[in-house]
Amino acid sequence: MILTTTNSIEGFKISEYKGIVTGISYNTSYTYKGTNVSFKDMFSMKKYYKASEEGLQNIKEEAFQKLKDNAIVLNANAIVGISVEIEPLSNSSTLIVSVTGTAVSVVKDE
Repeated sequence: MILTTTNSIEGFKISEYKGIVTGISYNTSYTYKGTNVSFKDMFSMKKYYKASEEGLQNIKEEAFQKLKDNAIVLNANAIVGISVEIEPLSNSSTLIVSVTGTAVSVVKDE
């Protein structure tokens, strides 16, 4: 599956537009691989940022996997025009990652 933020893919021609696809994932920024960051670790900025960064990376990867799964259902072999949004829920430690793009079928240019 080809993924790109651009609206075209060099060396390929879009043969069919399948539809808009989305992948959404969420989790708290205080967890990493299902393990909560301890209260004590929250005051260690290095540990806190490391856990937040790795947690966000996992959330993002999960959202991209859902995006690809939704494109596969539409029989697409590429997704163009991908945008990524990361939003915190207000008054919460929960982050939401939303990935959106257009599922397409592409063929090699001749």
